[in-house]
Amino acid sequence: MNAEEAAALLAHCSGFDNRQPSVAAAQSWAAALGDVPFDQDARDAVARYYTTPPQNPNERLWILPHHVRTLRTKIRNTRLENFQYEPVADETVGEYLARYRGQVQAIASGRIAAPSGRPALEGGPSREFMAELEARGWDGNRTVPDEDDEPAAELIDTVRRTGPLGVVCPMCAAEIGFPCKSSHATKKHPLGRPLAKPHTARVRAASGEPQQTPKQRAAEEERIRAASARALARLDDQDIPDADIVEEAS
Repeated sequence: MNAEEAAALLAHCSGFDNRQPSVAAAQSWAAALGDVPFDQDARDAVARYYTTPPQNPNERLWILPHHVRTLRTKIRNTRLENFQYEPVADETVGEYLARYRGQVQAIASGRIAAPSGRPALEGGPSREFMAELEARGWDGNRTVPDEDDEPAAELIDTVRRTGPLGVVCPMCAAEIGFPCKSSHATKKHPLGRPLAKPHTARVRAASGEPQQTPKQRAAEEERIRAASARALARLDDQDIPDADIVEEAS
């Protein structure tokens, strides 16, 4: 791109941003875009820049030479997305490079229509390849059902969570995977405060032990209350010396 072509490109830009092209600006743009031809792709790059809204709505769009270079390259690369080289039999390395560059240049410039479809592999595996797979124990293609079948009950049992959280708590009815909760509702926990440890009944259910009868649970609660009372009695019998008050020297 020379200074005259750069001036024409700046005039094209002024239709979008109302800039005032000058001779100095044209010479500067020609120096920055010396290896970029003044073609339709360069003009389209300017149009693409001004049809893209800025990230900041209050920002004014103002195109620079590097914008033209970058957007023109993107426009040309888009035409090459599905490009596949068409070789010629018995071509030399030099012939291959010349034909490859020629095809790329022709499609990127738009002189030849870009491929509309992506290259795809055609045909199935050879008989020799299939025979080799069968020799190694391959039984053939797997068929995938249209709908998922319900898993068997024994399969569900094998994937359940282990430990107390793998069963529903018989005491507070906490679901599988959820911690046990207390019977006292609070403002923060209207359904009961989550407990750090699961109920004893849940632990017994997870380990397969039989549940306690109401009479056994009452006896267990009485045993715990008696143990607590004995612990408090031992604390009352102990003589706890009064703290010595040490006066600081003035």
